[in-house]
Amino acid sequence: MKITEHLAKAKKPLFSIELLPPLKGQSIQSFFDSIDPLIEFKPSFIDVTYHREEYIYKKRENGLLEKQKVRRRPSTVGICAAIMNRYHVDTVPHIICGGFSRKETEDALIDLSFLGVENLLVLRGDALKSEKAFAPHPEGNQFATDLICQVSNMNKGVFLEEVVQEQACTDFCIGVAGYPEKHFESPNMERDLFYLKQKVEMGAQYIVTQMFFDNQKYFSFVEKCREIGITVPIIPGLKPLITKKQMTVLPSIFKIDIPNELALEVEKCKNNDEVKQVGIEWGIQQCKELIEHDAPCLHFYTMNRSTSVQEIASALF
Repeated sequence: MKITEHLAKAKKPLFSIELLPPLKGQSIQSFFDSIDPLIEFKPSFIDVTYHREEYIYKKRENGLLEKQKVRRRPSTVGICAAIMNRYHVDTVPHIICGGFSRKETEDALIDLSFLGVENLLVLRGDALKSEKAFAPHPEGNQFATDLICQVSNMNKGVFLEEVVQEQACTDFCIGVAGYPEKHFESPNMERDLFYLKQKVEMGAQYIVTQMFFDNQKYFSFVEKCREIGITVPIIPGLKPLITKKQMTVLPSIFKIDIPNELALEVEKCKNNDEVKQVGIEWGIQQCKELIEHDAPCLHFYTMNRSTSVQEIASALF
């Protein structure tokens, strides 16, 4: 079922989660172990992130270094199939520009369509750690809008090759990311919203936000989207704090603010067990307020750690 159909049928806010594929070589059972405790809350859909290549350097016998390309989490398509087979829950694979040619993207989308996957979260993706700025694959999509265009074309039966015998259309529901505190590369919120509206006009049917800890940022974001004519559902993305280190890591990586009230409570904590409890309590109150304001769904970035999300969900669903 498409995400838009889930949202249209819902009589109360839905529950959904996002997971990382296992590292290459890891058992899939550890991945299932992170899902099992959350299945009782009946997630309407499960997002699975997509990861681009990384580069490592290996020393040759002559002492020189050889640059090698690796993908540490290569199994998004397979994981989506495994989730659907085991749990009978709709999946939302992330599809990214970085590291993939348009041909590779097309092949992945065909595989997903054959597997019965109906939803995608379309993203540009991040730069490599070794890059100062994002650089697309030489034969790939440069922006999320380019990738949306490719998916939309496939939904119309338009493929990269000029001659395709049957031209069977795919039928993907397209989601995109939104940033209540603006994308760090945007010069201002107005331009960020301009490009978000452009994505919707090109075919995006729903928006999932970057994580935030201040609900007012989400409420303001939704209001600004509606003011400029963005009418699609806007799903809040949430992440409970579990360590003190996240107080500095999350703002640094994701360019988000931690509310002062939350920061003060975390600073009082003597250890990470206490931080985790503060994160759970903050998450519960944050979710209750979002539900009161008719958020369509509560989407949790679990990072394959289910305990805090399980406790928050127990208090809500």
